Amino acid sequence: MRRWAWAVVAVLLGGLGARPEAQRTQQPGQRADPPNATASASSREGLPKAPKPSQASGPELSDAHMTWLNFVRRPDDSALRKRCGSRDKKQRDLFGPPGPPGAEVTPEILLREFQELLKEATEHRFSGLLDPLLPQRVGLRLVGEAFHCRLQGPRRVDKRTLVELHGFQAPAAQGAFLRGSGLSLASGRFTAPASGIFQFSASLLVDHSELQGKARLRARDVVRVLICIESLCQRHMSLEAISGLESNSRVFTAQVQGLLQLQAGQYASVFVDNGSGAVLTIQAGSSFSGLLLGM
Repeated sequence: MRRWAWAVVAVLLGGLGARPEAQRTQQPGQRADPPNATASASSREGLPKAPKPSQASGPELSDAHMTWLNFVRRPDDSALRKRCGSRDKKQRDLFGPPGPPGAEVTPEILLREFQELLKEATEHRFSGLLDPLLPQRVGLRLVGEAFHCRLQGPRRVDKRTLVELHGFQAPAAQGAFLRGSGLSLASGRFTAPASGIFQFSASLLVDHSELQGKARLRARDVVRVLICIESLCQRHMSLEAISGLESNSRVFTAQVQGLLQLQAGQYASVFVDNGSGAVLTIQAGSSFSGLLLGM
């Protein structure tokens, strides 16, 4: 055991002392000896009685010798650790470009969202309480699109002309309704927010006082009320009602109602076709209503 320790010490002292001398005496054209050979030669000169690692103690001592040499010749760990630490710090300090600002949540927004959640929960609970009281196959559902409007002022329709009605208003009386955003009161057109089947109806107050002075009415003296899709009453399916002008009263009611299927983005509106030879007037208060039945 003592010999093995002396051999390790001799190898260390010989390797550390011989390397500078070998480097100083080496000529430019000479080839440098490997570290293992220099260390073994120095050990033989310093301690001639020490056995060779490979012959005396076998592969175990040789492995220990190489491990010790690798440990002695290792680089400075502190400098390497500092370099790695500074590199990691620089990488951690790097940040990407600033992102867009987040949404500003105000108490008003939170209150509005809470009210919507409360409304949905109340409707759900209310429908659950009424389900046992209703007959089977009859349930409650929310109506997303529905409207009822009236003509704001009288509209003149010349003889033998087709006129689209516009200029409606939402009644302020109790019982009137206007749900959704599909109806334009100014243009009188309802635009379908989604594809579905809609129910429409129109009730017009027709003033035909100019025809009452005539002695005889012709067969073509009629008025047609239509609800058309995209203003194409002949090309698309339309709702139509024809009324004669034989009424003795100055004003009579012409009505039309039915179902139409609209694609998303299509609109429906009311038309009046005056086939008589006199001017007709659609009085204020004439109504136009619609309802989304289903998709």
